Amino acid sequence: MLLVDVHAHLDHVDFADDIKQVIDRAQAAGVKAIITQGVNHESNLAVLALSKKYDIVKAALGLYPLDATNVKVDEAYFSGEPLLPRTKVDVDDTLAFIEKHKDSIIAIGEVGLDAKFSKDMKMQLENFEKIITLSKKIKKPLIVHSRKAELETIEMLETAKHERVLMHCFSGKLKLAKRIEDNGWMLSIPPCVVRSSHFQDLIRRTNIGHLLTETDAPYLGPQPGVRNEPANVIESIRMIAQIKKMTVEDTANNLFQNYQRLFL
Repeated sequence: MLLVDVHAHLDHVDFADDIKQVIDRAQAAGVKAIITQGVNHESNLAVLALSKKYDIVKAALGLYPLDATNVKVDEAYFSGEPLLPRTKVDVDDTLAFIEKHKDSIIAIGEVGLDAKFSKDMKMQLENFEKIITLSKKIKKPLIVHSRKAELETIEMLETAKHERVLMHCFSGKLKLAKRIEDNGWMLSIPPCVVRSSHFQDLIRRTNIGHLLTETDAPYLGPQPGVRNEPANVIESIRMIAQIKKMTVEDTANNLFQNYQRLFL
């Protein structure tokens, strides 16, 4: 089988001690590509280094909405995971860095909007508009975060007439998921689908041609509180196959074709 993880954070501190073993387990499971996301300048540097070291790792450079230096963020965000570093590189310089390395990346991500941990939507919207413009300029798909701002995110992408979009870990209303599909975009399903009725409903209502698999590793694993890793995309594949009444092999092959269509 050909498996793919379209959204992971292999530069996360949780992988600092055993990244090679994590990569080895992914390859043994049949994973052919792991799109690893940058969230700020420092993270982008680490992602590029990983992609040069491991062929299976594909780099996506980005700027997480809460990591932008010009966005005010709720203190609750930092208390939730105090190990997350905050970048000191401003938005324009980060985007210039991404453009400079456009030939080394497969996508721009993780980017988007977050209304859960920041009410500073004015700056977030300005930043995301710049990112959308850049993605069209360098002809790279977007990997998009839209927590508690799903409608605003979709409207911005529609206004820009963006055609190559992956909505990562989409938690919005199912009618918005239909809108995503109608726009020709993709939705990625994490391994926590085994315990999430929302993601199971998302699979039921979305055509197989618009689905992909992700892990968001080290988050969103099949077991709560246990570190997630790319090998676990097989859990997403199995659930999609079960719901769609397809074989695991046919499901994996369909999703790999979706990956090739969006990213290659």
